[in-house]
Amino acid sequence: MKKIVVILLGALVLLTACSAEFNRVLKSTDYDYKYEYAKQMFATRKFSQSIVLLEELVQLKKGSDQAEECLFMLGMAQYNNADYESAAATFRKYFQSYPHGIFAEQASFYVGQSLYESTPEPRLDQTPTMGAINAYQQFLDYFPESARRAEAQSRLFELQDKLVIKEYLSAELYYNLGGYFGNCTNGGSNYEACIITAQNALKTYPYSKMREDFAVLIMKSKFELAENSAEEKRMDRYRDAEDECYGFLNEYPESKYAKNAQDYIKKCKRVTGD
Repeated sequence: MKKIVVILLGALVLLTACSAEFNRVLKSTDYDYKYEYAKQMFATRKFSQSIVLLEELVQLKKGSDQAEECLFMLGMAQYNNADYESAAATFRKYFQSYPHGIFAEQASFYVGQSLYESTPEPRLDQTPTMGAINAYQQFLDYFPESARRAEAQSRLFELQDKLVIKEYLSAELYYNLGGYFGNCTNGGSNYEACIITAQNALKTYPYSKMREDFAVLIMKSKFELAENSAEEKRMDRYRDAEDECYGFLNEYPESKYAKNAQDYIKKCKRVTGD
């Protein structure tokens, strides 16, 4: 027990001494010393302390040879401290200020990387995801021969997949709502909304890995739309659903939903008599 107390007291003394030293540096007007201390804090992964010093030094060192490194190091400290929003803003500021600087390529990459780290899960608003996609695309445009090109492209495809999933979840929600009309304030139906959402997604992401999933939703929605249509629209909608099923079978003959398509066709023919 005494040994534990001694260790804790020792740690407390060390922490107090470190805190006192940091406060002395913070109050110091020796900016070169402050700059070296900020670099030391960064190198020892004490990013919070490094950020406090670098935020001041970015202003104090403006116009000097050290200003560029201070700004980039601030961005990296923020990134490593998981303050991705601030990091993205700092890296963007660096690239705008030093487009041909020694850290320009890294800064451009880390704008996208910082935004990537803060992107939400697919069910939520994907505005940050679009920002990250644009940042990675800008990086690839500016540095097409970069060693980080493959990594940026991989991230780009991953983010695009997230947008596809978002569209799929939206279309699926409309399908699951089915005949509920509480959200159909402008006429139409949830099945029509599902069809339009899925079709737009296929146009926007024609090579998506979820292409078949969207096609399934369209096929199922067209059949349900026909089933729930007013008499004057039923015949045309059953024919449309039947055509959709044939198109699905042509494109995905081995699909696990092929049996569904065949069943839909039989049901449609009972109505159309074709």
